[in-house]
Amino acid sequence: MFRFINPHRQTPGLPRRDFLRVGGYGLGSLAAGSLLGSTVSARGASLKSPLRDKSVIFLFMHGGPSQFETFDPKMDAPSGVRSATGEIPTAIPGVTFGSTFEKLAQRADKFNIVRSFVTGDGNHDIKPVMSNDTLQANLGSIYSRVAGPLRVDSAMPTNVTLFPRAVEAEAGPPITDFGNFESAGEFGSAFAPFVPGAGAGLQQDMQLNVPHARLADRRKLLQELDVWKRWAETDPAVRNADALQQLGFDALVNGISDAFDLRQEPASILSSYDTRPHFRPDRIDKKWNNRQHYADHGTSIGKQLLLARRLCERGCGFVTITTSFVWDMHADVNNAPMTEGMSYVGAPFDHAVAAFIDDVEARGLRDKILLVCCGEMGRTPVINNEGGRDHWGNLAPLLLYGGGWKSGQVIGQSSRDGGQPASNPVTIHDLLATVMHTLFDVDQVRVTDGLPRNLLNVVGRGAPIPGL
Repeated sequence: MFRFINPHRQTPGLPRRDFLRVGGYGLGSLAAGSLLGSTVSARGASLKSPLRDKSVIFLFMHGGPSQFETFDPKMDAPSGVRSATGEIPTAIPGVTFGSTFEKLAQRADKFNIVRSFVTGDGNHDIKPVMSNDTLQANLGSIYSRVAGPLRVDSAMPTNVTLFPRAVEAEAGPPITDFGNFESAGEFGSAFAPFVPGAGAGLQQDMQLNVPHARLADRRKLLQELDVWKRWAETDPAVRNADALQQLGFDALVNGISDAFDLRQEPASILSSYDTRPHFRPDRIDKKWNNRQHYADHGTSIGKQLLLARRLCERGCGFVTITTSFVWDMHADVNNAPMTEGMSYVGAPFDHAVAAFIDDVEARGLRDKILLVCCGEMGRTPVINNEGGRDHWGNLAPLLLYGGGWKSGQVIGQSSRDGGQPASNPVTIHDLLATVMHTLFDVDQVRVTDGLPRNLLNVVGRGAPIPGL
C-alpha cells in the first residue's frame, strides 16, 4: 500500500522501510536501480527497446467455461449435446453464440473467437496464465523481467493481478487451491505481480494510509499531501535518497494511487461497467456452495476490467484478472447446472466485456490493449444427468480482442459434437506466442543482454495464432 511517513517524527534519519511500501516489499528495499524501467540493453549498435507500446489483459475464466454455452452452441447437434441456453445471431453473418451473450453477439465483428482451442487436459489449474513447466511464472512476470517491475518515469507497476478484493472490499479471499497467480518462478519476488486489495499477508491496497475521515474529505487529503510534499522537498534525507527511494516519493507526488482509484472515472463510465443491473446476488439459490463465488464474480468483473483499462493507460504492461472459481458448472452440491450457472456467471461476463470493448474503442486504444478471455479447459460434449457439464481438455472457448490484430473472425472449427478440433488445433503455446508477440519485438528480445535463457526460449518459441 502507499502510506505517508510522519514528517515530524523524532527518529533521526529516515530508515529505508519508511519510504514507500508497495505490496509485500518496499520500493526502497529493492536492491538495484536496474529494477526500474527496462532491465536490459540490446547488443551491438542498436539500442532499440524490445518492448512494444502495448498491454495485455488476461481475463482468466477460472473453472473451465463451456464452449457450447459461450461461443460454439452447436444447435444442429442432438439434445443433450447442443447449447442448453440456445443460440443468438451475431454481427458476423452465419455465426451464433450462446444466448446468454447477447451484448457480445452484437459486437462479434470487433473481436476473434477461436473454436479449435485445446488446453490439453481437464485439470483444474491456471496453466493458460503460467509460462510453462520450466519457468512456472505468471505471464506478467515474463513481461516485468524484460520491462522492469516499475516504469521509470512514473513508478507504475508493470505487472498487476486483480482479484475481486481489488474492487470489492467485501469479496471473499482469492482462490489459490489450483495455482499461484502471484508466482514469478525463478525470477524472484521483485518481478511478482502487484496485487491490490489482496488482504493481510499479501500485497496491499494502493491507497494512502490516512484516517478514514480524511479519505472522506478530499480537501483535507489534498492539504495533507501538500504538507507532505513541502516536507519532502526540504528534508535532507529525501534530497540525498538514492534514485530508487526518490522514485517512491515521486509515486505519491505523481498520483500513481489515482490510477487504482475508480472514483476518478466519470459517473457515466462507472455506470456502463456496472454489472449489478444484470446480476442479483439475492437470487442465487442457497443450495449451491459456490454462491459466494458467484456473488464475487457478478459484482466485481466489470470494475476489474475498468481498473485494468486504467492501469494499462498509465503504463502497466500486463494485468491478470480472475474473479472466482465460477465456470465449473457440474450441477453438483457446489455448482449450478448450465442454464442457471450461465445466468449467474455468463450474464455479468457478457455485460462487462461488452462495456470494456465499447470503452476501449471510444478511447482509441483498440490497437494498444489485447484482451484474452479463456479458462483452463472446456466442458464435456454431453450434458450430465443433473444438467451440468463435466471437465474436458480437448476443446475450450477463447476470445481475443484488440492488440493490433485482425478482428471479426472465427478461427478454427470444432467437430460436430463440439468435443474436438475439426481443423488444426490452437494450443496454449500458440496463445502464449500471440501474447509475447503483442508485448515484444521478439527479434529484439533475442539480441538483448541480461535475460535468462529460459525466458528467451519462452518468448521466442512459436508463432502467433494463424489467422490473426
